[in-house]
Amino acid sequence: MLTNSTRRWLAGLGVAGAFVAASATPALATDARPRVADARAEGFALYANDVIVAPGGPEKWISLYSLVNEPFTDYTVKVDLSGVDSFAEVKGPDGCEKIAAVLICPVKNDPEPDLDLLSLTVLARDTAKAGQEGKLKYTVSTEKAGTATFQSTISVGEGVDLTSEPFVHLNGSPGQTVKSPLEVGNQGETDARGAVLFFFGSYSLAPAKRYENCEYFEDNFDAYAYACKLDATVAAGGSAKLDDSFAFAVPGDAWAPNEDYGFALWMTPADWDEFRSQVPDFGKGTKGDAGPLTLKASAPSRTMARLLAGQTDVDPYNNETMIKLTVKGNQKADAAANGATVRGAVGDTVPVTVGFTNNGPAAINAGGENGIYTMALVTVPKGTKVVKAPEQCADAEGEFGADSGKAGAAAYACFVPEVVNRGKKVEFTFSLRIDKAGAIPGEVELFHGGPDESLVQDLNPANDTAKIVVNATGDGGQGGGDGGTLPITGSATGLIAGLGALLLAAGFGGYVVARRRKTRFVA
Repeated sequence: MLTNSTRRWLAGLGVAGAFVAASATPALATDARPRVADARAEGFALYANDVIVAPGGPEKWISLYSLVNEPFTDYTVKVDLSGVDSFAEVKGPDGCEKIAAVLICPVKNDPEPDLDLLSLTVLARDTAKAGQEGKLKYTVSTEKAGTATFQSTISVGEGVDLTSEPFVHLNGSPGQTVKSPLEVGNQGETDARGAVLFFFGSYSLAPAKRYENCEYFEDNFDAYAYACKLDATVAAGGSAKLDDSFAFAVPGDAWAPNEDYGFALWMTPADWDEFRSQVPDFGKGTKGDAGPLTLKASAPSRTMARLLAGQTDVDPYNNETMIKLTVKGNQKADAAANGATVRGAVGDTVPVTVGFTNNGPAAINAGGENGIYTMALVTVPKGTKVVKAPEQCADAEGEFGADSGKAGAAAYACFVPEVVNRGKKVEFTFSLRIDKAGAIPGEVELFHGGPDESLVQDLNPANDTAKIVVNATGDGGQGGGDGGTLPITGSATGLIAGLGALLLAAGFGGYVVARRRKTRFVA
């Protein structure tokens, strides 16, 4: 789910509504930290984002982070505001005290420490002028790690107010290209010099072209995410449209019928640069090669004309368009469980690879209101013990995240967030120690969930189970390891029945973001 700091970053740019509706963005992880300037001191470093504000504009947030492996529980943050106090109002949370131009924020015995040390709100003063700029100077003192310092910048920009139609409804079928010439307006009093379109959406909203002025992100948002920098002026009181080459290509294996959703968000170039630096978990980005996407002045549509009429205030929450794509047709999927048979002697540790195959014709784990997500429930053969479990698998009596990849469970729930296309296999490899001789059975059983948290059936429920057999040789009296049977009661039942809630966040955060790079797909 959205971390508090990420919610604030997005809200500060006026895009929180879309992201909340879409569920989540990546949490800040230790392997995906913010960009760090050369600001290291006595054993730890700090990071705080820059912001740009405008008189009458929205409140922005600055988050100060410690870049350490173990978060601090006791520390004091001092923030020197003297460099910005004349044009920006900076406030800290409850517990901070302002003495002259220094904000002092002590923290003692934090019961839930994390890397986010302090969050500040920033507003431009009414007298602020475009072009003013200053530094916030941070000093963090700890008892054990010493002291570190950092600086971040607050700038004053020219206020503009981009706006867009709140909702666009499109129709298409698997394999079809659907045009969507999106529109942006400027209901402010100042021309907007350039614009950035940031889009993210589910599997059926694939980009029909990949433009050279767009950056396409591979990880950590929904199935597709990209940002296009558009060199055009959106006149005050006017509007502009993308050229008519902009379209979505509905994949040939899209689930149908279905309702898929995406979001298009308009930002100024400066706000995009700020946002891009504040949210580090975009994943790898690559430029397209299909020529440039262009934005051209146009007569406003009827809806846009209503948005532009008589409005001069700066509103950061009206620059997003929700796109609904209705995919017509009748195309669903069959997922077949894959078991395994292995051999070994008592005392051996053997690899056991299980999972499932998508027999198609539709993709699974692809989202939408009607598509399915598939989870494999793996019963460990009695007389063996899991000494190593895949990180995509959690104790069936526990929770994804906290109990993922842990050894020793009797049964595991296994899930991957990626789209599984027709003909693809998903594999989960366990290391089992054999503690008992004989033909030892286990099982793989598939469960399919919908976004409404209901359990549903695929095209062929008969192949949703498969056997695991460990043929073990040796003295059956040796070992004495833990047995395994599947207790589909209590929390395991809740884990399965609540699959839909987990899957709504599958493309974005928490457990799945941390695991998505480690899934093995087989053609």
